[in-house]
Amino acid sequence: MTTAAIIAQLVVALSVIYVWVFRFDNIVLEFKQYGLSDQTRTLVGATKIALATLLIAGIWYPALVLVPALLMAALMLAAQYFHYKVNNPLFKRAPSFILLVLSLFIAYAALHISAA
Repeated sequence: MTTAAIIAQLVVALSVIYVWVFRFDNIVLEFKQYGLSDQTRTLVGATKIALATLLIAGIWYPALVLVPALLMAALMLAAQYFHYKVNNPLFKRAPSFILLVLSLFIAYAALHISAA
C-alpha cells in the first residue's frame, strides 16, 4: 500500500472515531435533524466504527481494505444526501465529502495494489 493511501486510511478512520465517540452529541442532533431514528443512528455508528477499525487493521493486512473503504464511501455518500435533503450549508457538507473522496482513493489504491 502506498504511503498516501495509508495516511488516507488513518485520516478517515481517526476522523470517524473522533466524531462518533467524542462529538456524539452533534451526531444525535444531526440524526434528529434528518428525521432518522435512534436505531438507525446506532446502526450507522456501529458500522462506521467497525469499518474504521478495519481500515486501521488494513495497514498491516491490506486485503482488509477494499470492502471497508467502499462501504465507508457509501455511508459518506448517504451523509451527502441527507445534508442536501435538509439544505445544510457547504461547511457542514464538506467533512463527509472529503471523507467520501478519501475513501474512494483508498479503494482505488487497494484495488490497484491487489491487481499488481
